[in-house]
Amino acid sequence: MTPLLSVSDVAKSFTMHLRDGIVLPVVSGVGFDVNAGECVVLGGPSGAGKSSLLKMVYGNYGVDAGSIALLHHGQPVDLATASPRTVLDLRRDTIGYVSQFLRTVPRVTTVDVVAEPLVSRGVSRDEAQARARELLARLNLPERLWSLPPATFSGGEQQRVNIARGFITPHPVLLLDEPTASLDATNRAVVVEMIAEKKRAGVALLGIFHDEEVRAQVADRIVDVTLFAARKAA
Repeated sequence: MTPLLSVSDVAKSFTMHLRDGIVLPVVSGVGFDVNAGECVVLGGPSGAGKSSLLKMVYGNYGVDAGSIALLHHGQPVDLATASPRTVLDLRRDTIGYVSQFLRTVPRVTTVDVVAEPLVSRGVSRDEAQARARELLARLNLPERLWSLPPATFSGGEQQRVNIARGFITPHPVLLLDEPTASLDATNRAVVVEMIAEKKRAGVALLGIFHDEEVRAQVADRIVDVTLFAARKAA
C-alpha cells in the first residue's frame, strides 16, 4: 500500500535574527507514513515540535532537510520543494487542515465561511451551503448564528466553524490541530464520530490531541515527537 502521506528524515530549526542569529533546533530525522483510513497522532509535551511539524506538512513552514511526500492525483509530490502554486493546488485538492484558530474575512457569514472550500472546488454555492448547514447543525451551532460573521463568536463556537470548514471537503489527507480543545463533551463526541467517518472513507489523518480520552478513541498510531527532538544536540 502506497501511503497518502510520507514524512522522511525531516529537520527543522528556527533562526532568531533579532537575537544575534541564534539557531534553535526543533526536530531532526523525523520519519513516518500515514496510510488511507488511519489516524496518526503526534505525541509529546508542549514544545516538542508537534505544531511545527504539522505546519511543515501543510506547507506553512519550510523544512531544513528531508521530504514530505503527498499522493496528489495518483502521483507523489514533495511538498518540501514544491512551488507556491503547487502548494495551493495541494491544499485545494489533496490536503485539508483544521487549525486551532479561525481566520476569516470580515462580514462573511458563517455558512459561507464553511461552504467556501467546496465552492473553490467547483461545487455550486447552493449545494455547498446546504452541506455547510448540515455540518453546523450536527456540531450543534445555533441556527441563529449561521447568517452572522463568526469573528465575535465564543472560542468553542469558532472552533465548531473551523471543524465544519475542515471536514466539508473530501480531501484524501486531513490535518487536525487540537480540533476538540475548546469543545464540550457533547461536541467532542460528535468530532470523534466525524473522524471515524473520515477513516472509513479512506482519508489519512494526522493530528494533535492533548485530550487523552479523545486521543485514545481516534489514534491508530502515535508518533512520539520527543524521539526526534532528542537528536537536536547531535
